[in-house]
Amino acid sequence: MTDTSPAVAPAPATRHPLLSLHSIMVLLAFASVAFHLWLVTAGLIPHLVSRPLHIIAVLPFVFLFTAQPATGWRRVIDVALCAFGLAACIYVLVQYEALDEQYGRLRGTMQFVVAWGLILLALEMARRQVKWAMPSTAALALLYGLFGQYLPGELGHAGIPLASFLGTLTITEGGLWGSLTGTSAEVVAVFVILGAVIGAGEGGQGFMAASIALAGRLRAGAAKVSVLSSALFGSISGSASANVASTGAITLPTMKRLGYPPALAAAVEAVASSGGQIMPPVMGAGAFIMVELLRTTYNEILMAALLPAVLFFWGVWAGCDLYGRRYGLEPMRAKDIPPFARVAKLVLFFLVPFGLLLGILFLSGNTPQYAGAAATGASAALLLFNDQLRPSLTRWASRLVEAAVNAARQIATIAAIILCAGLIIGVLNMTGLGVKITSLILGLSGGNLWGALLLTGLACLILGMEVPTTAAYVICVAVAGPALMEIGLPPLQAHLFIFWFALLSTITPPVCGAVFIAAGMAGAPWLKVAWHAMTLGVGLYIVPLAFVANPSLTALGSTPWLALAACVKIGIGVWMVSRGLIHREAMTVRALWVAAGMVVIFAFGI
Repeated sequence: MTDTSPAVAPAPATRHPLLSLHSIMVLLAFASVAFHLWLVTAGLIPHLVSRPLHIIAVLPFVFLFTAQPATGWRRVIDVALCAFGLAACIYVLVQYEALDEQYGRLRGTMQFVVAWGLILLALEMARRQVKWAMPSTAALALLYGLFGQYLPGELGHAGIPLASFLGTLTITEGGLWGSLTGTSAEVVAVFVILGAVIGAGEGGQGFMAASIALAGRLRAGAAKVSVLSSALFGSISGSASANVASTGAITLPTMKRLGYPPALAAAVEAVASSGGQIMPPVMGAGAFIMVELLRTTYNEILMAALLPAVLFFWGVWAGCDLYGRRYGLEPMRAKDIPPFARVAKLVLFFLVPFGLLLGILFLSGNTPQYAGAAATGASAALLLFNDQLRPSLTRWASRLVEAAVNAARQIATIAAIILCAGLIIGVLNMTGLGVKITSLILGLSGGNLWGALLLTGLACLILGMEVPTTAAYVICVAVAGPALMEIGLPPLQAHLFIFWFALLSTITPPVCGAVFIAAGMAGAPWLKVAWHAMTLGVGLYIVPLAFVANPSLTALGSTPWLALAACVKIGIGVWMVSRGLIHREAMTVRALWVAAGMVVIFAFGI
């Protein structure tokens, strides 16, 4: 029976407002993306203008447009915090010329309110994004700056007037608005946008298809596919958790279907995904922060970091092969390997932006952010097409929205981390606390480089358990880097060593984020996953020490043949250590393999 009654218009109360919260979020996301891409070509902008604008762009995505927005009175607090942050940042950028003439000394009640408010806001932003560890560290640093003059002996400092202490942190480039925040706004944000745009389209499928075509037919093929795809995807995304969630959604079911023990499958994905943060060109934003802290070129960082990253993935690859022998893991089935025509189409979605990025970086002499913006433009154009290269404007629009929102949220997370790190760096510089910690490390190690490396590595591991890799690196390099350099380690190697060891906590118990995520996805006990992960990721523990013993490894740009020789030598040693850890033999034989591998790596340094 057909209903012939007239259509009834919906009541006004049920109509959606013209600008819903979702619409506002999307508009602000596009505004954030547009602002950060505009900064690439905007020319010289005063730092006390561009950096507060950067924080203005991220505040709504820290307090209002989160994955799980608050309700009730908590929502009111979020709105109030966001409004205060916007007002304080606007005050700084509007008054920047007058503030510049104050030489870091606050004047009047208004400026004290703004200063205290900005500091508390930075702590709260970090707490919301990365929990308590980092804001707690920053709070302790602030307490030291405020009251350290009352500590006895060498631990104390001379004391800093409150107006100067707060002013340096909040109205100059010595704290919140320092060079790290500039790097977040001008460089890191561009590459976050690039990763989000590639991830919104067929780029992830392209990484996966190319990896399956290259490694799927080999022994333990599914595991090796995970290694390759994570290296490719992680080099852009720079996030271990994002890498596990994206590539793991495909590789983990495949490995389990092919008979992999669930704990091993999860470990492969966790380790391979963690390596994305040390694989150039992005390195989880670490490369850009190193450029700023070392005052060197981006290309020098890339050339120094490339071979160590290759060695890490070689170690994971070798471990997968050895586990393949141990468990009889077969290649992927022929029906799971995509035909060449499909692979050729899909690889375009990452080869075009990736090739453009590297071409501009190494051939044109333009800045990294310019290269990232150009690659982002190419990726955004490719969002128009599906995996059959068929265009659709509707699909293009929805993908652009997805990319903009994801990018804005990721930019907000990194900005919150770096803003809080700026407080710590500012206090260290003002009080000389970094020099005191350097002296402490030198004293405890007896001036011995390897002792200092051990202490620094332990500090990185502990700090990395609670804060993201980039944040742990920034803090540790500020307090321990000078000690390593004073003992004789070249600055670039000191920074790379600390950055690598800040990554250890992703796979090392008791707090191992990538392991927890992968274990949950695979339905495996996390402790067993962690053990497999440490054996597969043994390169993460060895390679940083290896490039200290073999300095040529990080000199690919200046002495390529020596660097390659060191890479081969260390690669052989890493394989021997992996064999001793994984292969089923008598314990004595396995111990000999490990010992022989360590000799190959550390004896007769190149």
